[in-house]
Amino acid sequence: MTAKLSDSARELKSGRVARVFLFASVATIAAPAFAHTSEGGFVLLLPTDLYIASGVLAVAMTVLLLVFLSDKLVAGIFRTYELWRAQVGWLSLATSLASTAFLLWLIFIGLNGPRDPLANPLPLTVWTVWWVGLVFVQGFVGNVWQWIDPWRGAVWALRRVLGGRPIVRFPTFLGHWLGILSFGGFAGFLLADIAPSDPARLARVVVLYWAVHFLGMALCGRRWSLRAEGIGMLMQLYARLSPLGKRAKHTAIGLWGWQITKGRQVPFGLAVMSLLLLGSGSFDGVNETFWWLAQLGINPLAFPGRSAVVWQTLTGLIVANLLLLAIFVAALWLGLKLSGVRKIGLADAFCIFAPAVLPITLGYHFAHYFTSCLVEAQYAIIAATDPWARGQDLLGLGEMYVTTGFFNVQESVRFLWLCQAGGVVLGHIIAVLLSHALAVRYLGTGRVAVASQAPLALFMIGYTFFGLWLLASPRGF
Repeated sequence: MTAKLSDSARELKSGRVARVFLFASVATIAAPAFAHTSEGGFVLLLPTDLYIASGVLAVAMTVLLLVFLSDKLVAGIFRTYELWRAQVGWLSLATSLASTAFLLWLIFIGLNGPRDPLANPLPLTVWTVWWVGLVFVQGFVGNVWQWIDPWRGAVWALRRVLGGRPIVRFPTFLGHWLGILSFGGFAGFLLADIAPSDPARLARVVVLYWAVHFLGMALCGRRWSLRAEGIGMLMQLYARLSPLGKRAKHTAIGLWGWQITKGRQVPFGLAVMSLLLLGSGSFDGVNETFWWLAQLGINPLAFPGRSAVVWQTLTGLIVANLLLLAIFVAALWLGLKLSGVRKIGLADAFCIFAPAVLPITLGYHFAHYFTSCLVEAQYAIIAATDPWARGQDLLGLGEMYVTTGFFNVQESVRFLWLCQAGGVVLGHIIAVLLSHALAVRYLGTGRVAVASQAPLALFMIGYTFFGLWLLASPRGF
């Protein structure tokens, strides 16, 4: 019973809320969530083929439009406007310390609080508030991570007490590879662990992750946080994408990606990380489809549980990322050949254009988790007002119930699905514009920019179809 509950709660976290109740584990879940069975059926009734074709056509028309637009006009799309003088200072240290204290409380309640992942605040905060909501806000709005980083304030406090500077120099030859391994471990835990939403299990993982990186930052200083801590690297990249950012001494606003077009090219490790974010997010969707389960020889209507596919999931995650890297590099190489550009090598081109996929990643992050967030946010509010599941009402919100009625009506399901599809398409359109602006800046204007981007544009058109297909595909668990 416990294993089934953990597996089913993981489904609530990962966007599988709408389908999980079709299967044998239905008996272990609270009754209000039964309404989710209708969403999957309604999606299958929608004219998804027409929606997919329309989305792909919108991206293709954007690519075609760039052939006729002037380079000056394309550059102007990413114009910025100054808002106010940027100031962070000591206040961010205070909020970081508060974030650390909150994290420690979550860990404590994860170990000692209710065992139900839908009632314990730790899984709901980690997988709904942070991984779904906060990551999206980081890329969609601005750099909120600088205010709630749970290490920065604690490391500062340690130095205030013990004095001194970092005692170990971070090895330059390691680049960002420790951070990539750190993110890979997180992605593997998210997708392949048998019970990532079990409160006690998650609490132990969070403690280990925080402690390892706290020690690294205490010894090596800021370089560790920038190069070895995978979550921080993820937040760095999304901060570069966000419309609010720092320019000179002011906070400025512009279209998503303006910081990428105007800043320096990212280091090779962060370029690799940009592709890994997209590859891991995409495999999270593939991992749920009937197609993937068929490749594993598993009946999707008789899924044996996550413990039966741990190694298959990890292998698929690695292969998916390697395949994406290979296709992206091949598109860049072909683009350089077609354009005749020789002043920039393939490695530099990879560092320049890899961040252009971040809008796609952010759009798919929204689409993939949107419906699950609508449900789990309600559980999170209930857990906030009653963290020990004792019938308390700490926030004075009164008696609350979780509703999933918006999954029972075809019109509301159509609206939700179109919101998800719109996120995918908009992400690809911005990625196309961003990639072209980067080509104009680094490779040359006119024909050169267009020729260099032709293979990459085809890649993005194809990925639009792939992302929309994932949204429309039936899921097995």
